[in-house]
Amino acid sequence: MSGTLWGVGLGPGDPELMTVRAARLIGEAEVIAYHSARHGRSIARSVAEPYLREGQLEEALVYPVTTETTDHPGGYEGAITEFYERSAERLAVHLDAGRDVVVLCEGDPFFYGSYMYMHERLADRYEAHVVPGVTSVSAAASVLGRPLVQRDEVLTVLPGTLPAPELARRLADSGPAAVLKLGRTFGAVREALAESGRLDEAFYVERATWGQQRIEPFADVDPASVPYFSLALLPSPAYAARARDDVETAAVVSVGEVVVVGLGPAGPQWLTPEAAEELAGVEHLVGYGPYLAKVPQRAGQSRHASGNTVEAERAVEALELAAGGARVAVVSSGDPGVFAMASAVLEQADSETDTAGRFADVTVRVVPGVTAAQAAAARVGAPLGHDYCVLSLSDRLKPWDVIERRLDAAGAADLVLALYNPASRTRTTQLELARKVLLRHRSPETPVVIARDIGGNEESVRVVTLGTLDPSTVDMRCLLIVGSSRTRVSARPGGAPIVWTPRHY
Repeated sequence: MSGTLWGVGLGPGDPELMTVRAARLIGEAEVIAYHSARHGRSIARSVAEPYLREGQLEEALVYPVTTETTDHPGGYEGAITEFYERSAERLAVHLDAGRDVVVLCEGDPFFYGSYMYMHERLADRYEAHVVPGVTSVSAAASVLGRPLVQRDEVLTVLPGTLPAPELARRLADSGPAAVLKLGRTFGAVREALAESGRLDEAFYVERATWGQQRIEPFADVDPASVPYFSLALLPSPAYAARARDDVETAAVVSVGEVVVVGLGPAGPQWLTPEAAEELAGVEHLVGYGPYLAKVPQRAGQSRHASGNTVEAERAVEALELAAGGARVAVVSSGDPGVFAMASAVLEQADSETDTAGRFADVTVRVVPGVTAAQAAAARVGAPLGHDYCVLSLSDRLKPWDVIERRLDAAGAADLVLALYNPASRTRTTQLELARKVLLRHRSPETPVVIARDIGGNEESVRVVTLGTLDPSTVDMRCLLIVGSSRTRVSARPGGAPIVWTPRHY
């Protein structure tokens, strides 16, 4: 009968922080395996030593390399893969002989742990179990005396081996965070923290819970003194803010402002100089994640990304930051005043909504942007050359009967219509209903422009008729322009149709 493989987490370094189960399994095991560098000293074994017993077989798994410098024909990856394969086969010999094997692992075995490479090579052949351990991140927070996360905060854990620009982007988009695997990566991590505007809130924690642990502001650390067993910790911003408030209760807090900025429908070529200047001058950027990604990363700015259907919560977050004295930009695709964030921010700042008066002194400004309707119209000519109506077909914030009445009125008035939010994965019937309403007043030959992802990588523009419009070909990234009775379609060189509405009625 084969033996059992155990991946045992030892915790962050203090033997007293090991679980009772881990200590018991270490004492009972027939074989103890542990990793070490070529000098032969194993940190994992030293942590587990109080629980070892005489007579146990030991397998020291000595790394052939500890950096990416090697003369192995397969390079670093080839050398380390070969090492893991050989180590797994050494343990398999014991398991085949019926001996239980405990593989020691600092921290938690499945949290950047060395054990996982044995698990993936042996768990499909032998019975295997993992005993969790206290992670270095939890230990660092405990010795720092700061909570990692609270309430709705999200913890981001990053390896310091990521490229500095990628680290900076992720740090700017996150709240509480931990960056592991420092040592040789310290300089790049410091650069990323500075670029993301978060260096001043980061702490350096070395050998947490060990006898020689070290805690310093990250900005004060000498790079030459940094070992591998260290990390950068950015604990709960909400806790830090309350702590500052407690200290500064007697201080007068200046009130900042919120500027709602339109990015245009796509990339930087659609951004106005005014909008670019506003984005460069704020301390905080708030917005839907994909829209924030369009804004260049700047040193000293913090980013607050959120989902697509939480406009009110996003507005409150921006206003709260401004009430604390910050300059905040809320980014919005297209123009912020057209089915976008300007109304959401002003609604939350309104005295009837803000009954506590938290935002009474916060200034809200709106910076316009090129709308999706303008961008789509320009691609085909001038379909909006006369009176037109802008209408959203989304019934998420208003009932369909209101939308239908407005469609009917605009159709009867012979207005060109720019239709936003024509369809989505969950709204598949509204466009067909809208088409039927407009056909009460318009000829089936009325031109319809279907513009998708204008300015983006998947841009497409089609001109069909109201009678042949197929709603199944329209998705949430489309905008439709439905012509009036006067709208014309002309042929031009190259075959692309020109759609225009005369200025004279």
